[in-house]
Amino acid sequence: MPAVLIVEDSENSAAMLEIAFLGIPGVRVLTAPSAAEALRILVGGSGPVRVMVTDLNMPQMDGYELIRRVRADQRLSGMPIIVVSADTDPATPQRIAALGVEAYFPKPYSPAMVRRKVEQLLDVRTH
Repeated sequence: MPAVLIVEDSENSAAMLEIAFLGIPGVRVLTAPSAAEALRILVGGSGPVRVMVTDLNMPQMDGYELIRRVRADQRLSGMPIIVVSADTDPATPQRIAALGVEAYFPKPYSPAMVRRKVEQLLDVRTH
């Protein structure tokens, strides 16, 4: 079963997204509290992760580094990535666009809008 991976160090933000994504039929939702844990999940092969939704500001390894590593890994490089972040730096949208990210939602964002984007990327047909 395809999975969506949420990479978010804030439990509240992760839970909000998880609740939004659990309504998508036929998709498992995985969560990782850190970029390092996300890489373990992605490389460890706990089922096919089809879309990754990540925060930028996280301890140890930030979202930029995580995205760079995913894009550099041949097995993962084509995976769609959505960024959700409270980062207020005006250069952020350009920085993440340069990394080949599919979508960017600045906080506060609507989990329902993020879910719709995930559904588009998964190409889920809801009847």
